[in-house]
Amino acid sequence: MIHFMEHIFMHTLEDTVQLLPFLFLVFLLLEYLEHSFGRKTQAVIQAADKAGPLLGGLLGAIPQCGFSVMTTNLFCGRVVTLGTLISVYLSTSDEMLPILLSHHAGWSTILKFMAVKALIGIVSGFCVDVLFRSTVDPHCISAICDEDHCDCGHTSPVASALHHTIRIFTVIVLVTLIFNAVIELVGMEVIRNLMDGAGLFSPLLACAVGLIPNCASSVVITELYMNQAIPFGTALSGLLASSGVAWVVLFRINKNKAENFRILGIVAAVSIVCGAFCNALGLQL
Repeated sequence: MIHFMEHIFMHTLEDTVQLLPFLFLVFLLLEYLEHSFGRKTQAVIQAADKAGPLLGGLLGAIPQCGFSVMTTNLFCGRVVTLGTLISVYLSTSDEMLPILLSHHAGWSTILKFMAVKALIGIVSGFCVDVLFRSTVDPHCISAICDEDHCDCGHTSPVASALHHTIRIFTVIVLVTLIFNAVIELVGMEVIRNLMDGAGLFSPLLACAVGLIPNCASSVVITELYMNQAIPFGTALSGLLASSGVAWVVLFRINKNKAENFRILGIVAAVSIVCGAFCNALGLQL
C-alpha cells in the first residue's frame, strides 16, 4: 500500500508541477490588470476580444494543458470571451502530440490532426460568441479576489498572485491524486475494452473519457487510435473534449455553476457530433 501511494503521489506531481508557472503568470497578469487598469488597456482588450476564438484555437494547439488552464483563469476574470474559452478547450492537444511522436506518426498526420482540432475550436468559438453575445468585462477580475478573500487591495500583485496560485494548485493536486488512484486501481485495459466494444456509441464514450480532468485521458485515447483500436472520429471526440485539469480550475474559480455546465455541455456536444460525423463518413487522416 505504501509503495502504491508513493507511486500515485509521484505520478500526480509529474502531472501537476508543470502547471505552476502557468498559474502564477496568469494570476500575476490578472493582478496587474486589477491594479493598473486604464482606458487604453481596456480598449486593447475589448478590441481583441472579437479575434479571441482565432487566437485561442491557434494557441490552444500548443502541447500540454497549461494554456487551457491559463485561459480558464482569464475567462473567470472576464478578460477573454466564452467563445475564446471554448476554442481553447476544443483545440488543446494536452498529451496527444507527445504520444503521436512516440509512435513515430508522420508529421503530415500530426499536423492534420492538430489543424482539424484547431479549426473546429475556432469555428465553434466564433459561433458561441455570436449566439451567446459574449463580451469581455475585465472589471470582473476582482470577483476572483473577493472569492478567495486575499485582501489584494492591500498587498502587492506578486503576493496576491502567489496566494491565488497556491490555493488553486492545492485543489488541482488533490483532484489529480484521486483520479490517478482510480485509474491505477481500475486499470487502462478495462478502459481500452470499454472503448473497443462501444460500437456506434464510441464517440460518446470517448468524449466521457476525454472530459476526465487528467492527462491520462488523452494518453489512452491517442494510444488506442495509434494501435488502430478506435477509428479517427472516435479519437477526435475524445481529444476534442480533453482539456486536462482546466475543468477543475473552471469549477473551482467560476462560481456560476449553470455557466460551467453550459460550457461542459457545449464542449461535449461539439466533440460527439464532430466525431460521429467523421465516423459516419469513414474519414481517416
